[in-house]
Amino acid sequence: MTQDRSFADFERAGWEDAATAADYDRNLSLVTRQSIDALLDAAAVSAGARVLDVATGAGYVVEAAASRGARPLGIDFSDTQVRLARERYPGLQFECANAEALPFAEASFDAVVNAFGLCHLPHPAAALGEAIRVLRPGGRVAFSVWDLPERAIGFGAVYAAIRAHGSLDVGLPAGPDFFFFSHEENAVEALRAAGFVSPSFRVVEQEWRLVDPDALFAMVATSTVRAAATLRGQDPAAVPAIRAAVRAAVMAYRDTEGFALPMPAVIAAAAKPD
Repeated sequence: MTQDRSFADFERAGWEDAATAADYDRNLSLVTRQSIDALLDAAAVSAGARVLDVATGAGYVVEAAASRGARPLGIDFSDTQVRLARERYPGLQFECANAEALPFAEASFDAVVNAFGLCHLPHPAAALGEAIRVLRPGGRVAFSVWDLPERAIGFGAVYAAIRAHGSLDVGLPAGPDFFFFSHEENAVEALRAAGFVSPSFRVVEQEWRLVDPDALFAMVATSTVRAAATLRGQDPAAVPAIRAAVRAAVMAYRDTEGFALPMPAVIAAAAKPD
């Protein structure tokens, strides 16, 4: 088994787990939904547009596109996620499909969007290549990913605590850098390399509101795949120090209603040449 294949299997197995998918929906979607409108705006999604939502998860982007009068289709590599989306939005269309080998003809869509999914693919360049293939000339692509960890505090605090008190090397399958597309130069170059033109890149502010400073560690441990596996791989003796460091980081963001962690997204977009 190749490292790429191993990483793909690792990600797919993680998101097929019903508990992980449900916890992500319960905890992280409160954050990711904050940038959906900006994502759809970047892809120029409007009434009548044929929209492909890649890595649809629980289907929130599809629902938002439909509310604009667009004609959306959501796909995900996880059957569990597709079932969750169909249960939540039974009147909308969802399918299980591979972002790196889309089962659609050329020029099938006016817009292709991907919310926080590109960093979970073993070959994101292949996914962008498929996006440009299925877009009509002049159609638009847009994707969102988390900002760099020093700004997306929910993840940055966890990884900083692991670096300080544990180890990031816990034997996970090799995969792409989770924050590769958080860098503007990487996102723009990837879009250009796929054949897109006029790329753009912007930051969208989001926040993760917590009522308990210990909640972040618990949520990351149950609502994610790669970060959760990294936590599970720690020496048990290191876990209390990691947990305490995460708690201390959260405490720095106390406000009158609890804790407000900055969790900005970045959105990159571009057009297929006419």
